[in-house]
Amino acid sequence: MMTSFFDQFSSPLYMGIPLMAIAMLLPWVLFPTPTLRWLGNRLLTLQNWFLGMFTRQLLLPVNLPGHKWALILASLMIFLLSLNLLGLLPYTFTPTTQLSVNLGLAVPLWLATVLIGMRNQPNLSLAHLLPEGTPLLLIPILIIIETISLMIRPIALGVRLTANLTAGHLLIQLISTGFFVLLSLQPIAAVFTGALLLMLSILELAVAIIQAYVFVLLLSLYLQENV
Repeated sequence: MMTSFFDQFSSPLYMGIPLMAIAMLLPWVLFPTPTLRWLGNRLLTLQNWFLGMFTRQLLLPVNLPGHKWALILASLMIFLLSLNLLGLLPYTFTPTTQLSVNLGLAVPLWLATVLIGMRNQPNLSLAHLLPEGTPLLLIPILIIIETISLMIRPIALGVRLTANLTAGHLLIQLISTGFFVLLSLQPIAAVFTGALLLMLSILELAVAIIQAYVFVLLLSLYLQENV
């Protein structure tokens, strides 16, 4: 029995062994493996159609050199999407509610985009730190502010994903607890609470999909600035 609503976000343990790695690798088993045949089944066709549509839509505003990231961004999208959706099932764990996991994905990928910009176009990358026409006295202050805003980007990526998923899971937990309490005391109120819980579950399903897309989309915009 849980002693706190936040216990659902703790890393699962089995006989004292953390199961975080299994929770992150298990969703990959749910995706079908592509075959060497010319024609695949309906599930493979749907998967290939989704990957092709998402990749084209994501790389539309990105310059041609940034298209080398297509495989990385598509894999990241599928990875985040599967983790977010898997966490909505009963008796499961959502690794993306852990800030350490999200920052572990956001910081290296963001740093890679910055290093690409510094290598390919160093003058343009450094020019982003100082707007054109800045007065001489404001130059040090603006450089510090722009540097801080640049460093906050990966933190914002990780915190946004963590906060949205954590808030949704907490609301579902709170409303479901109220539903079971009201079920024996006030059945009519329990019906309305159950309808609210159903609508919130649908909303959380949409949030899980949207947040995975937003994470990858913002990363692609950071890439666009540096290629």
